[in-house]
Amino acid sequence: MKRLSKTKENRLYIYNTFSLVKEIFKPLSEGTVLMYVCGITAYDYSHIGHARAYITFDIVYRYLTYIGYNVRYVRNFTDIDDKIIKKSLEEKIPISTVTEKYINEYRRDMNALFVLPPTFEPKATDTIKEMIEIIIGLIDKGKAYEKNGDVFFRVKSFNDYGKLSHKNIDELIAGARIPLNEDKENVLDFALWKKSKDGEPFWESPWGNGRPGWHIECSAMSMKFLGESIDIHGGGSDLVFPHHENEMAQSESYTGHKFVNYWMHNGFVNINNEKMSKSLKNFITVRDLATAYHPEVVRLFFMFTHYRSFIDFSYDGLESSRQSLIRLYQALNLFAELKKGMEEKTVSVSGSPNNALTDFDFERKFRDGMNDDFNTPQALSVIFNLTRKINKIMNDSISGGVINATDLEFIENAVSFISLASKEVLGILNENPADFINENLKDVSKTSITAEEIKSLIEKRNGYRRAKDYKKADEIRNMLLEKGVVLEDSGQGTGYKIIS
Repeated sequence: MKRLSKTKENRLYIYNTFSLVKEIFKPLSEGTVLMYVCGITAYDYSHIGHARAYITFDIVYRYLTYIGYNVRYVRNFTDIDDKIIKKSLEEKIPISTVTEKYINEYRRDMNALFVLPPTFEPKATDTIKEMIEIIIGLIDKGKAYEKNGDVFFRVKSFNDYGKLSHKNIDELIAGARIPLNEDKENVLDFALWKKSKDGEPFWESPWGNGRPGWHIECSAMSMKFLGESIDIHGGGSDLVFPHHENEMAQSESYTGHKFVNYWMHNGFVNINNEKMSKSLKNFITVRDLATAYHPEVVRLFFMFTHYRSFIDFSYDGLESSRQSLIRLYQALNLFAELKKGMEEKTVSVSGSPNNALTDFDFERKFRDGMNDDFNTPQALSVIFNLTRKINKIMNDSISGGVINATDLEFIENAVSFISLASKEVLGILNENPADFINENLKDVSKTSITAEEIKSLIEKRNGYRRAKDYKKADEIRNMLLEKGVVLEDSGQGTGYKIIS
């Protein structure tokens, strides 16, 4: 199937957190997109908040490639951090062992979710030299200062501080809850370099042994692999302030020009109407979710909500997405049956194809959705409406034993488009249709555990949760998942669902 070429009528609009409006996308360099997305801090397993963020920007990456751009995509790893050091001390293992373990687990989870690898995937510790160079430059410009081995960015030196998060600097100072560090000039000044404490890893620097602050890492890695100015910088909404605000301030202070043209941020994931967070112990790991549901179901679940909106996670929503995905696979399988019927002469073709028939209408509508700030719900509606239309034609043709040549041409173009757009842009329909259907329509009424056993384990788990023994509570949840039982916590208690 021919694809539409890029035209002025086929413009991509991106909502820019900086301007708070949708803007026509114009890359810095014709035909090339420079994109940076903040990666994980490698100290624990990936959760569904990570899944949402990286599926979101995977779709952005895929779509930009689909419409003809050469995308240079950087997604980093933070492999030195207070949380990583704490994990290392708790488990009495080297920091490198901690980070390598969780980087590998993250990659395994992303591969399972059909998230494509980026062009570059740097580690912070491989970019220390570049960080030190930027910090030296900021000190030379009077934008940063050293005190007792620590280096801080001088927030007051950046006149537009707060312009990304739309915060007033004086109000931020007045409302600051953190007591002023005696080494800081201003409560909002943030660390570019931290003096190492006893037993902590360190690197040599002009200010003594230490390690980088979090914010400087992303600026250095972005500049190293993409240059001083980039097209798109992405991440979760929780990163707007202070992380991205600080990135912008230090980067533009260092280079003297604009750091990012389009700032993109995906919405939060809520669980039971609360923001998902590790402190609330209400987060769900990607591996747990993938045990219960096919990874494409997870992708589809997130795509039914626009990436900027918050999403309330629920197993009912996942089950609905599973049924929707089955319908798409059934359409592809029905097409295979139609083709088989034509080969075996049980379905004949009548008439001649309509040479004036165009296959561009559904692709244009799909692009209209994606061009509207990557509106996946709108794009999906095109695919599902088209699926319903061709299903009716195919069912009627198979049962009647004859198909009109014009209808056949339409179906072939439609199936080609559905397969192409789904795989290349949305990252779904990667499986063999018959195998997927058989696996997901199997009898789920049989499980190796009885209802009474499930209820007993739920009561036991609730006891552990009341005692704040979340490790043992999670062990019970994971054991039930392995047996095909998904727990659903709500304000009314804990229910369950048996899944395939």
